[in-house]
Amino acid sequence: MPADDLQALRALNAAVLSDTLDSLGLMNQAMRPFMRPLDETLPLIGRARTGVYVPVAEHRDGENPYEVEIALVDDLQLHDVVVLACDGPTDRIAPWGELLSTAAVARGAAGCVTDGLVRDVRQIREMRFPVFCGGIGPLDTKGRARMVERDVPVQCAGVLVRPGDLVFGDVDGVVVVPRVHEAVVLQRALDKVKGENLSRDALRQGEKLADVFRRLGIL
Repeated sequence: MPADDLQALRALNAAVLSDTLDSLGLMNQAMRPFMRPLDETLPLIGRARTGVYVPVAEHRDGENPYEVEIALVDDLQLHDVVVLACDGPTDRIAPWGELLSTAAVARGAAGCVTDGLVRDVRQIREMRFPVFCGGIGPLDTKGRARMVERDVPVQCAGVLVRPGDLVFGDVDGVVVVPRVHEAVVLQRALDKVKGENLSRDALRQGEKLADVFRRLGIL
């Protein structure tokens, strides 16, 4: 799906996408429940740009500990989602903050997902940039962790994320749609939304849940 069409997916939600992926046997596409949004009102839709962090014991003078993450952020494109794998949950690695968010917004990125920590929360909320994270903390990565690779397959909060995969987040959590399955998943998910709308209307009109489920097969 072209980047310009991604906003049409706002009709979807994480639960519907998760159900659809389950129906296709893709049972491990929802990130673990410790992943929460900084702002529950902001959905996240875009394509993964990945980075891998590893712990370090110290910072060496003369080294740039941010070299790889700077290169990733400077290369972001419209609707990209930064996905940072920190082997979370962690209480020691906070790879994302206000300045990286500001740079990402300027490049049209759609948001950030990390199973590490996030800091500068007030400023990020004020700019209404969607961020999903494994926790909040003030710690810098300098002397604690370093991004060692970018744009490679990563494990983030229990889900394998490949560059270019569709990342969808809302108040229910974060779901990753593998690009190879994307067309089928999205069509089925959109059809499921239509079916859920019919079920909701019937239930509001007083039909019994058993009758609605028997007729539409959606719960």
